[in-house]
Amino acid sequence: MRSYTRYLTFNTAKRREYINITNEVEQALAESGIQEGLALVSAMHLTAGVYINDNESGLIKDIDAMLERLAPYRADYHHHRTGEDNGDAHLKNMLVGHQVLVPVTAGKLEFGPWQQIFYAEFDGCRPKRVVIKIIGE
Repeated sequence: MRSYTRYLTFNTAKRREYINITNEVEQALAESGIQEGLALVSAMHLTAGVYINDNESGLIKDIDAMLERLAPYRADYHHHRTGEDNGDAHLKNMLVGHQVLVPVTAGKLEFGPWQQIFYAEFDGCRPKRVVIKIIGE
């Protein structure tokens, strides 16, 4: 059993952004040399997430609208009493999740049709990291 680790850093221009990171995960897998195993992709911040879905611009807008409807940016979160203003970002992280696990077969990410990996930023404009951990043989 071997493992390979790679970090990605993001510093988005907007508070909320959705970035397709499938190519970066595939590059990490190729660098790892692992043929059979698992690829874990995990946001290292509580105000960001990682998810798998279709890379279609309308769907990405729908996801953003749904998350904003369920956890809107507003001033009255209890968390804001700490001096922060990102209570909504923490809740959006809970809705999306902070990591995904993808099977690796014959040196490739084993996806279903249309599946892609996305980094979801909910409190941007500052550096944040994602860890990619490839485990297998």
